[in-house]
Amino acid sequence: MNAISHRDYESNASIFVKFYPTEIIIENPGAFPAGVDSTNIITHPSSPRNKLIAETLQKLKYVQRSGQGVDIIFKDMLSSGKSAPEYNLYSEAVSLTLRSNLEDIDFLRFITNEQEASGDFSVSEICILKKVKGEKTIAVQKAAEVAQITTQSAVNVLNKLVQKKNLLQRSSRNKYMFTHRVYESLGETIQYTKDKDFDEIQAKQMILDYLRNNKKITRPDVESLCGFSSTSSKRILQQLRDEGLIVLVGRSRASHYVLK
Repeated sequence: MNAISHRDYESNASIFVKFYPTEIIIENPGAFPAGVDSTNIITHPSSPRNKLIAETLQKLKYVQRSGQGVDIIFKDMLSSGKSAPEYNLYSEAVSLTLRSNLEDIDFLRFITNEQEASGDFSVSEICILKKVKGEKTIAVQKAAEVAQITTQSAVNVLNKLVQKKNLLQRSSRNKYMFTHRVYESLGETIQYTKDKDFDEIQAKQMILDYLRNNKKITRPDVESLCGFSSTSSKRILQQLRDEGLIVLVGRSRASHYVLK
């Protein structure tokens, strides 16, 4: 549909859709629309070369609405555990390569489970999570680059993944990494073990700082504050009790912890 909407109809060349065992390549006559390139194609405002054709495809319900095509392509490919779509620009044509190989089955399972539990991710969130999965950490500037959004928008997306979805945590002042809950979900025990000692020291300090300001904390509070699973939160709280730093008050749902 994008090829039909955006091709150059002044050219006599054809649209080619080439099927191979592991990939599909779509070749389209004409360059990218003015202002669009491979670094902003996800988020650049829609500018169909052939507006009437685009509107007709929308009315016929072949497309959801103008400007969503590339978003859907990127989101569906990455959330399916496959590599990102690859756009290439030539002098008189654009090609799009979609590879069918399952690149990361763990990421596919993780995204599927999270979406079933808390709803769909945006294309920006998917792009950022995929990058963290590959490189373990991500800086704000890199998040903006991979999601093709502004730095401020990247900060907003990262904060949402930290505060609302409990998927990322700060690993340093300007970098983010997966929470322990995500490591456990992905089954990455080696990386989890590598980061665990540092994170648990940091988590203990965060809990103590929180108690100095708020007087009491619950286990769910620790899960949210530190990005830990229920099991990890229980273990950290028990360690702090064993070290004589906090005290358990109450039982069952009324239980909470205070500074000793």
